[in-house]
Amino acid sequence: MAMSTPSSQAGEPPAAKPTVVLVALWGVSHFAPMVEVGKRLLALSGGHSLAVDVLVVPSPTGKWEAEIFERIRREEASGLDIRFHHLPAVEPPTDYMHIAGIEEFVSRYVQLYVPHLKAIVVSGLACPVAAVVIDIFCTTLLDAPQELGVPAYVFLISSAAMAAVLLRSPSLDEEVPAQIEFVELEGGVDVPGLPPVPASNLPTGLDNRKIPTYKWFVYNGRRYMETDGIIINTIADLEPGVLAAITDGRCTRGIPTPPVYTIGPVVAIAPPAEDKHECVRWLDSQPPASVLFLCFGGGGGYFSVAQVHDIARGLERSGHRFLWVLRGQPEPGTKLPTDANLAQLLPDGFVERTKDRALVWPARAPQKEVLAHAAVGGFVTHCGWSSITESLWFGVPTLPWPHAAEQHFNAFMLVAEMGVAVGMKLDKERSNFVEAAELERVVKALMGDGEAARKVRERAMEMKAACRKAVEEGGSSVVSLQRLHDALIQGAVEPKK
Repeated sequence: MAMSTPSSQAGEPPAAKPTVVLVALWGVSHFAPMVEVGKRLLALSGGHSLAVDVLVVPSPTGKWEAEIFERIRREEASGLDIRFHHLPAVEPPTDYMHIAGIEEFVSRYVQLYVPHLKAIVVSGLACPVAAVVIDIFCTTLLDAPQELGVPAYVFLISSAAMAAVLLRSPSLDEEVPAQIEFVELEGGVDVPGLPPVPASNLPTGLDNRKIPTYKWFVYNGRRYMETDGIIINTIADLEPGVLAAITDGRCTRGIPTPPVYTIGPVVAIAPPAEDKHECVRWLDSQPPASVLFLCFGGGGGYFSVAQVHDIARGLERSGHRFLWVLRGQPEPGTKLPTDANLAQLLPDGFVERTKDRALVWPARAPQKEVLAHAAVGGFVTHCGWSSITESLWFGVPTLPWPHAAEQHFNAFMLVAEMGVAVGMKLDKERSNFVEAAELERVVKALMGDGEAARKVRERAMEMKAACRKAVEEGGSSVVSLQRLHDALIQGAVEPKK
């Protein structure tokens, strides 16, 4: 099988150290945390006890390709002993244009890589193999390590609550008659360890039992039970109730789950840049905790003109300071947002009227640097888990504005379970539209001096303290990572030929 590696590893003898094989998807929000897990495992022993190889699954559309290659280049330049292998391109499922959800597409697409994964593990990597680690919806790849007799783990870049939903889905599917949709269940959906979950807050695809994507949710949840461990990008103290429900088998009808490793937050925090970004320089002139930060993820963040106008009106009427990352619509034939033309998108006179208390930034912004700034007092987020963990790490309360995937479920968790957010009403039938009056209401509720604002701020600071404590010596995430490290070494085997 043809395989290219950007590293200069060709011709070197195989390392004797057990090798952890990370199968990384093309999306940056999946790729970056997976690589970070490898880096943390290496850091435990200075790279003396384990080797890490990353298999890069190519994007079927080319989306994120340039950014992934740039990240690989930076990792290689750092001198860290991680080897990257680019898997060959394969034809996606023939009906991919008609697949309803990304979860179904990923499950079926990566299944085509089972032969390639087997070939690399058998002949292209060092032996013995400590584990093959797959991503959240990639359990079709489990066929490869099972046939080779090597350990396999699943890594969830999302919450323990998401793990609970997936583990619960097979039994839930059996308990609820097939003709009944979850939205018809009185009192919400039962997920042990959580408050009753409104069906409208279930991950997209799991909320509609009539589409094929739903079956793939259940399929992946069932196959988690075949793994040697479940690695989750969370912190034990953030989700104690749901983690207890997972580990004692309440999500799986009393059947013991594989060991669970909570190693989060898997957030790479770089030191502040010497040359400050313009957004950060603007924040330097603002009072502490006075600015509302609006940012909707690296791959999204664009809206219709009608929605932009309602956001602008709501922010202006709120009277509070804000930093708004506003992106433009993608170019034809692409999916990534462009730099915004503010004159075309914003209402007439908006920038002039708000110039003394606001900055609208039309390009990508350094989200982590902004959230770390003392002037930021609130965060309007699309509720991707990476963004949530960053907000928790820096102790910034949120206004959740979910769009798709598991974001509605994450928003529910932030408000109902963690208490670090003020809930916002949005119209799912109108692409999650938020009216100006509603945005004005929640901005005042979060950024004002009322009881609701005080509670979410206090809770956010508690979460910040829990995050920091978890990654200190003896902290829960450090201990869990060490347990994982030891299990990988002890379980290492040579693959069957």
